[in-house]
Amino acid sequence: MEQVQREREEFTLVTRKPYFGLPTACPNCLPVYIYLKLAGLPFHLAFNSNYPDSDQIPYVESGTYVAYNNENGGVIERLKEDGVVDLDSELRSVPEWISMKAMIGSWLAESLMYELWLGTDGRSARKIYYSDLAWPIGKVLFLQQVRTVKQQLGITKENAERREEGIYRKANVAYGALSTKLGEQNFLYENRPSSVDASLLGHVLVTLHVLPETSVLRSKLLEHGNLISYAENFKTQFIEAGSSSSIPQFPSDPSSSAPRKGPSNWRSKPNPKPKREKTEEEKTFRRRAKYFLATQLFAIVLFLSVMGGYDISEVELDDDEDIGFD
Repeated sequence: MEQVQREREEFTLVTRKPYFGLPTACPNCLPVYIYLKLAGLPFHLAFNSNYPDSDQIPYVESGTYVAYNNENGGVIERLKEDGVVDLDSELRSVPEWISMKAMIGSWLAESLMYELWLGTDGRSARKIYYSDLAWPIGKVLFLQQVRTVKQQLGITKENAERREEGIYRKANVAYGALSTKLGEQNFLYENRPSSVDASLLGHVLVTLHVLPETSVLRSKLLEHGNLISYAENFKTQFIEAGSSSSIPQFPSDPSSSAPRKGPSNWRSKPNPKPKREKTEEEKTFRRRAKYFLATQLFAIVLFLSVMGGYDISEVELDDDEDIGFD
């Protein structure tokens, strides 16, 4: 009964903003967008730029129902468990499907994380996550995230070269295995879409369109033509063909959508007309925005105080790098 009721409700997918010709350039958000498209579930797309480091994004909501990215294995797993939409019901017992899913979620996810934050100049990552923040805040948050990624990947000064080689080697093995499995099919398994397709398509599209041409990972992916065709065919059919209706226009200011800790009845609203008295909701949002900036400024002061001996040269950015966000 609950599932039938949800089918009648409207769903909203909240992601980070679109860049590089993609409906969202966030590596975590794009697979969820693709999964909903493959499942044929109608949804609205909204953007959130107020909390760049939030692990709740992406999230799906409908009425009082909210599925966050940081719970129950992610949005897609939550949607399957809650009976909203499940493309994998007949594939869970297939050993090869499980191993492919694990390989994409580990080897390829780590390689893309490495490329975005460490393997390239970082401009793409800053555009995706921090482009709506003031430059000093965005810069410090970027450097802090670089340190976090190094810790997550177990990279130190002593093992950096060895870890880089291992990351690229695993990615290359994964591309070869997935390319062989795909062959000339439209999808990886039984010519029907699954969450594994959503994860792989998201990875391939971000690697192709977000990473710079100098990217090592991108060059390795380009060696597998069928993976490129697979992703570009999806982009043409599901993204470009429906871009006028599925990807809304957004103002230069950050979206008023924000992660919530409980059920939500949020819906996107038109921009207020000039000289109109602000509603309580708008006043609350402005207060929240000011609070967010204040807390980030405090975080910067605290970060610089605690990490007083921190050597920015560890980030290995070029001295003449353009660190603007435009």
